[in-house]
Amino acid sequence: MRPAVFLDRDGVLNEDLGYIHRIEDFRLFAGTGRALRRLHEAGYLLFLVTNQSGIGRGYFTLEAMDRVHRFLESELRRHGVRLSRIYFAPEAPDQPSRGRKPSPRFLLDARDEFGVDLSQSYMIGDKLADLECGWNAGVRRSLLVRTGYGAQVERDAPDKLGRAVVVDDLPSAVAWILDQAPGGPDAGTAGGMEGGRREDCR
Repeated sequence: MRPAVFLDRDGVLNEDLGYIHRIEDFRLFAGTGRALRRLHEAGYLLFLVTNQSGIGRGYFTLEAMDRVHRFLESELRRHGVRLSRIYFAPEAPDQPSRGRKPSPRFLLDARDEFGVDLSQSYMIGDKLADLECGWNAGVRRSLLVRTGYGAQVERDAPDKLGRAVVVDDLPSAVAWILDQAPGGPDAGTAGGMEGGRREDCR
């Protein structure tokens, strides 16, 4: 079985401008490609797990989202990065959904389809639903980035971050994950960290 890193999209990989569905509005954060390449070279499978309720709300079409994702994949290929799968939940919050986060369904699908070892895998997001998705699936750690909504979540809901690692951005999250390699400071532990942990990488 192989470890993986599961990634939210808006606010983690790119600026969150709200219901992004046009390529001209899709702006990767600086360092995204290089950071993901580090994970790829370390042997992690990479998965995008994103709620795209704009489809269910009627704001944009599935085809528009697909165009954005094709653009994202082309940008990542320039850095030698390949996503193993893009999982998305198109439903609005009030619609029944199999995979809408915080459901762990897509992470469990990746386990079954790609042989992912969830106990050695990570979830990176900027919202509580992302963290909870990882916890519900039994990943080793869920990490909150302060980009996107992350800083607001850290400020407004600190009592709900007890098992999260909080870092500045995606490159900082990747650096933290790679520090957990065998022999690192967190070797041999799985699941959540009681009491939480903050990593200031400013």
